[in-house]
Amino acid sequence: MTALIPIVSDESDDDHVAEPPAEDPAPADSRPGRRHLIAPIASFSIGAIAVTVLFAIGAWQRRWIADDGLIVLRTVRNLLAGNGPVFNAGERVEANTSTAWTYLIWFWSWVTGAEHTEYVALWVALVLSVAALPLAMYGTARLYGRRVLGPGITLLLPLGSIIYIVIPPARDFATSGLENGMVIFWIAALWCQFLAWGRRDPGDRSARSRAAFLALTFTAGIAPLIRPEITILGALVLLVLFVSRIGWRMRVAMVVVAGAVPVGYQIFRMGYYAVLVPNPAIAKDASGSKWQQGFAYLDNLFSPYTLLLPVIVAVVIGVVLAVGSYLTRRDRRTESGASTATHDVIDADPHSFSSRARRAWSTMVDRVQSQNAVVATVVVAGLILGLYWLRQGGDFMHGRVLLAPLFILLLPVMVIPVTVPATLSTRRSRYQLVAGLLLLGGFITTVWWGVAVNQTVLPNAGMDIGRDGIVDERRFYVTNMGNENPVTAEDYLEYPRMRAMVEKIHETEAEGGGVILPSANFDEWYVAPLPKHLAPGIPRETTVYFLNLGMTSMNAPLNVRVVDQMGLAYPLAAHTPRLTDGRIGHDKHLPTEWVVAESGSVSGFPAFIDRDDVKMAKVALTCPMTQARFASYKGTWSFARFRHNLREAAEFNSYRIAREPKYEIQRCGLQMPPGLSEG
Repeated sequence: MTALIPIVSDESDDDHVAEPPAEDPAPADSRPGRRHLIAPIASFSIGAIAVTVLFAIGAWQRRWIADDGLIVLRTVRNLLAGNGPVFNAGERVEANTSTAWTYLIWFWSWVTGAEHTEYVALWVALVLSVAALPLAMYGTARLYGRRVLGPGITLLLPLGSIIYIVIPPARDFATSGLENGMVIFWIAALWCQFLAWGRRDPGDRSARSRAAFLALTFTAGIAPLIRPEITILGALVLLVLFVSRIGWRMRVAMVVVAGAVPVGYQIFRMGYYAVLVPNPAIAKDASGSKWQQGFAYLDNLFSPYTLLLPVIVAVVIGVVLAVGSYLTRRDRRTESGASTATHDVIDADPHSFSSRARRAWSTMVDRVQSQNAVVATVVVAGLILGLYWLRQGGDFMHGRVLLAPLFILLLPVMVIPVTVPATLSTRRSRYQLVAGLLLLGGFITTVWWGVAVNQTVLPNAGMDIGRDGIVDERRFYVTNMGNENPVTAEDYLEYPRMRAMVEKIHETEAEGGGVILPSANFDEWYVAPLPKHLAPGIPRETTVYFLNLGMTSMNAPLNVRVVDQMGLAYPLAAHTPRLTDGRIGHDKHLPTEWVVAESGSVSGFPAFIDRDDVKMAKVALTCPMTQARFASYKGTWSFARFRHNLREAAEFNSYRIAREPKYEIQRCGLQMPPGLSEG
């Protein structure tokens, strides 16, 4: 991911040192100052309203709920039904990556009493997505400090916000039922709070200042609950806050406030689910790297929309603004004759290494609470997050996981100040004129680019997944269902196999249960029936085994167990090794024989089921560690179980079984079952 150059405000580190203030030709409380505010406020308001309205319209036109969004709603249904935060009743499995998103949708579904939770997810996502843009723009507008009060006319024009809303995936995932909208809203809120802290006087110890500081630490602290990898941004913000000059009492308070909710939930997760991370994180485990696939994913986002052009524009504008801000600070220091002295460090030997190190540390700490440090922290976090996803290989959904790092990197240029100086008599004013023309040119170029590419559709988007495994998820489902705005689970009945699945569930339930398996025929499902007498400890239930977990689970009753080959909701599949050359996001695949064996089925299998593999899978499932893992999430939950899970969570989290039953038998040191076919 290309970095955007940090923009430094006129109110930089130097505003925090003890020096006479530079004479301001237009103080904020004077009439000229208020007059100078008219242009920036008016231009910002027009730009923010225009960007927000256009984004809202675009997001609404592309409204939908993704299959993965329906996965979240299955958990919400179970919460509302009193089964707990689970995907299948009786199995404590955390099938959703974003904890905060799950409980946010549950809360609003409970408050509204909505019959269709799909509409709750759609509206909550849409509101948060749309609100994130003006909030981020407001934070960036404050970054420029006194620049808008100087002589001349300054316009605050949207730039990064335009780049973001033009990209079709940004509008696709503004709804979708996934947490993207909440993620960018959280980023925007953290950006505003972090910048406000950077502008604040480090010596301010008022109750209001302390409350604002602790509110910021709380927002940063809940990052792991927003999404696990977004912790990168939250952790860097907390690190900067911790090393600033706040005193040890505030550091203790900061640790408590930032850690209370995420640490409390982590303890609950370990005791309840018996793992350290959500089950999808195990299913898509981060072992190994897929850089080549990651760069293919980056190209899949950049190439169709010529995204490199506005990114280069943003970088150039960042450099121009950074240079202009540096010149402004230098001129102010020259005019005031002030030094940039920081807190004195007294030492008997000022030339010793330890003395120099203490002075360097003191200087660094003095500069931490500044807008320069805030912008640098955010940009570094965006780069690290982007590199993380490149290493992971990206995702199978076009553009989705790069939206958050892109949004973070665009924060410093969400809006840009274009200044027309009142005079050209000074070097700084002449630079302002040249810079203003460059910024205006960048703005016009970005608008032109946006008009040209905003409706671009990927080639064969609705029909072809492609060799790289990446798909325009929304367009794929829209095309395959003939519905421009699929929102409800009922809409997904038009997807191949779904109506036939609903009918097969009713038939199988009436016949005493079994495992429902997909066939190559889109209108037919196979069933591995359950025997009349099941082995002790095996419940009589109907199980659907299918990859498209969301549409399947939301069109199935809550008493029907729904699991998948990849392991999002099925720990047995999640604990298999990652396939080296598997499709990204789908690189685990548990053979069907495992779920047939686990269900208790013994005969009447579909022809494609290998009976020897079923026999071997039954033996492999008796591995003591596997049985312990089953008990951790299927056994009756009690305080004793909670304590046991808490102790074993780390081991369960890293536990892996062999994908093939015969190799799992060897791994666990078990005996092969008798009666296998020869060869």
